[in-house]
Amino acid sequence: MDEQEKDRIREEFEASRSKGAEQQQAQQAQAPQQEGPAEGCVIKNVIGVVSGKGGVGKSLVTGILARELSRRGAKVGILDADVTGPSIPKMFGMSGCHAYAQDNLLVPLETKGGIKVMSANLVLENEDDPVLWRGPVVAGAIKQFWGQCAWGELDYLLVDMPPGTSDVALTVFQSLPVEGVVIVSSPQDLVQMVVGKAVKMANMMDVPVLGLVENMAYVTCPHCAEKIFPYGPSRLQETADHFDLVALGQLPIDPVLAAACDAGSFEQSVPDGLLPEAVQTVIQVAELTAALAGRDA
Repeated sequence: MDEQEKDRIREEFEASRSKGAEQQQAQQAQAPQQEGPAEGCVIKNVIGVVSGKGGVGKSLVTGILARELSRRGAKVGILDADVTGPSIPKMFGMSGCHAYAQDNLLVPLETKGGIKVMSANLVLENEDDPVLWRGPVVAGAIKQFWGQCAWGELDYLLVDMPPGTSDVALTVFQSLPVEGVVIVSSPQDLVQMVVGKAVKMANMMDVPVLGLVENMAYVTCPHCAEKIFPYGPSRLQETADHFDLVALGQLPIDPVLAAACDAGSFEQSVPDGLLPEAVQTVIQVAELTAALAGRDA
């Protein structure tokens, strides 16, 4: 290849790169801009809990993280962005309860342990009413739960994300200052593909992935304490290594957890100390964010 041909290829490459940068800037200009919380509210850290598909236990992991952070003395809130399948209110004993408005702001409800919660089920007349809202309406509701809600001062706002990689998840990433996400998976054969979708979505939105939690990893025999793997061997470390993620722990199939969620006694009945690696990672992210903010001030 002579120098003239090299120059031509270089020029085409530079032109293509410039065109791509212009298109990216145009897309960013059209995308929704991040908004801050309501006036008077201070939310120090926003962490998302995501999955590539539904039914893997995002709400469970969100609840555990919230409970453990609160138990350590942090002020915690949960924004239930899974609008069409909200589980958080029932888990925390809020079935039949309703949020209310004050000074043109929604007021989140508080659990017995002081965790603030805002969810679609808290604004529906009946908790079993279907949410027959089109995408833009769902997106608008999530923005309202964030920017028109009297959260007060929080150390952590955990966002229980909608399953999958739909436009609602896109709205959350574009509208909220999410500092990182915890991905939840289960040990089925399709796990790598499903986790891959969530990882790629986070990367495309320039949101760090804090690590991977595997739910329903095993069952502990009540008689001999042997671990049984109904879905086959754990794929947590294998999947984490494949995507260069940190393995943040496993959760078993545990009747105690299921009963606590169904009874609304999650804060009182769930054992202490679950998912310590995940909790510590969230705390470290918050500390790093605070340090960087102090350095830039």
